[in-house]
Amino acid sequence: MTDANALNAAARIRQLIDLTERLTERLTTEAAAFEARRPQDAAATLAGTQDLANTYRRESAQLKANPTAIAAAPLADRKALIKATQLFEAVLSKHARAIEAARVVSEGLVKTIAAEVAGQRGSPSAYGASGRANAGDGRAVAYNATA
Repeated sequence: MTDANALNAAARIRQLIDLTERLTERLTTEAAAFEARRPQDAAATLAGTQDLANTYRRESAQLKANPTAIAAAPLADRKALIKATQLFEAVLSKHARAIEAARVVSEGLVKTIAAEVAGQRGSPSAYGASGRANAGDGRAVAYNATA
């Protein structure tokens, strides 16, 4: 039975390594797209990345709740999982920085455009010489600070 436990644990680790490597590859590609100022390229794969990330989160939670599931695996396999996880965490950090930079740039563009539109409208005057309210500019600009 110990051999079966070791085989199951080794298979589980190989699955986790494969999942981690696929997610790492996907995040590397998306980070490169953001760095190349081509977020539309990353947007094309976003749904798949979210699915992989959700699977990774579930698998990690299960492993954290039951670490004995892989305890019987060979040491080399466990070390390979640790190495894959460390690489994933480094790429995840780089990906987060790329997304944050893209968010800051996008927000800056929106604020600049909103300020330009507001500046072109001129100062509103409430009443004209006849005592009637002046017609306002019918255009509207909305800015949502939570992107």
